[in-house]
Amino acid sequence: MTFQDIFKSSFLENIASISMLDMAIALVLAFLLGLFIFFVYKKSYSGVMYSASFGVTLVALSLITTLLIMTVVSNIVLSLGMVGALSIVRFRTAIKEPMDIAFLFWSIAVGIVLAAGLIPLAVFGSIFIGAVLVAFSKKKTVDSPYILVAHCENSEIEEQVRIFVKTQVKRLNLKSKGVCGGCVELNYEVRLKDDNSAFVNQLEAMPGVSRVVLVSYNGDYMG
Repeated sequence: MTFQDIFKSSFLENIASISMLDMAIALVLAFLLGLFIFFVYKKSYSGVMYSASFGVTLVALSLITTLLIMTVVSNIVLSLGMVGALSIVRFRTAIKEPMDIAFLFWSIAVGIVLAAGLIPLAVFGSIFIGAVLVAFSKKKTVDSPYILVAHCENSEIEEQVRIFVKTQVKRLNLKSKGVCGGCVELNYEVRLKDDNSAFVNQLEAMPGVSRVVLVSYNGDYMG
């Protein structure tokens, strides 16, 4: 067997094993569905810090998964080598939002299904999942929690702040309390009445209150 025979049997046959039209259709659909996932992620995001780079990652993940699965389907030997190569990869990126995991798996699933040629399943499945996520995200934002941070000069002012805030919000829950040099820092979880935050200005104007901050958050408190 000559080098030319080896070259023909390994390289040229691999080129002919994948149709250029099938590859183009799969990659274009992966890009479009990746953009759809990005759009749903942006519309349904309920965290504090939105990450645009994560949305771009969802699009790239759909394309990369499609490319990898098409390679695996076309060549069994190459797929075994790819499994060995990817087994040494370790990811240490922390997932801040639990829903981010769902979007990552969604992007990977779209790539796998498209590479398998199940185009209707990928399209209609993505539309259904996107509709469900957007619907639940709209319902969840009706009564979103907030963190209220207030700095008081002493314990007497602290009690006045608690009484005042309790009359202005639907729900009040003390998350943490810190004391430094006689100054008291209070961290409350509050639920606003009709999304009205005007009481924050009144609270900041109270004697003995030096600083007031109201921050929206997703319900997961660390501290």
